[in-house]
Amino acid sequence: MKSFDTLDNWHDEFLKQANPADPRTFPFILLGNKIDIDGGNSRVVSEKKAKDWCASKGNMPYFETSAKEDINVDAAFLCIAKTALANEREQDM
Repeated sequence: MKSFDTLDNWHDEFLKQANPADPRTFPFILLGNKIDIDGGNSRVVSEKKAKDWCASKGNMPYFETSAKEDINVDAAFLCIAKTALANEREQDM
């Protein structure tokens, strides 16, 4: 929960330090990791809470992942790569 509670600070601080041309279109994604642990019984952040936070940031993509079990890792990287490339093309135009 502590990591989730600091997301706003991390997000804002990244934008402040990186200073992208258009912070509203900078390609972020949120990952809920370690979904393989105990069938989700020790989960502290609900999927709804995570998705609500993403919606408040302009519908940021959200993936629940497990690096250990290789669940949604490729999909998350593919999503962020496609978004970054699309933003780059729009800026070039």
